[in-house]
Amino acid sequence: MTNTQDNGGPDPVEPNNGEEVIEEEVIDSAAPEEEARAQDPAAELDKWKDVAARAQADLDNFRKRMAREKSEAIQYANRNLLEQLLPIIDNFEMGLKAASSAEGDSSIILQGMSMVFKQIGDFLTDQGVEIVPSDGLAFDPNVHEALKQEPSSTVSEGHIIYTMRRGYRLKDRILRAANVVVSSGPEEVS
Repeated sequence: MTNTQDNGGPDPVEPNNGEEVIEEEVIDSAAPEEEARAQDPAAELDKWKDVAARAQADLDNFRKRMAREKSEAIQYANRNLLEQLLPIIDNFEMGLKAASSAEGDSSIILQGMSMVFKQIGDFLTDQGVEIVPSDGLAFDPNVHEALKQEPSSTVSEGHIIYTMRRGYRLKDRILRAANVVVSSGPEEVS
């Protein structure tokens, strides 16, 4: 068998195992449509204008999304620090209550601790941290975490009797949900 590829002619087809191989011509159905477009410059121009407009819109959306993500990153950058600070504030507040009950309200130590606690509160407010309101309000699972239910004749069912641990919100996001005890309504007498 001779190779005719060097002279530009077609390669001869060898039959497999004595079977005759038939070459089929593949018809490209998209070819006539592309030829029509290539012949119509106005359609081609419209196509490329559409592609450019979509690319411009995608770029604008990307820029807006990046600006929004950057703004959120700056706005909530201190979130981890503030979350780690909350247990320290809880312990400081417990120490403040213990000093108040042991020393009395006129104690110099208690006054100093109260001043520091006020400064911490002011710092949190400046950072955009708010205390999640809870006592006496209706239970909201988005901002409250129910630890238990207790019967109560003074607080209606589904409302919070008292807060065991305060919750905090940073702007519009919850840093920590408030741990609360929820009323199950008046105690039933059997």
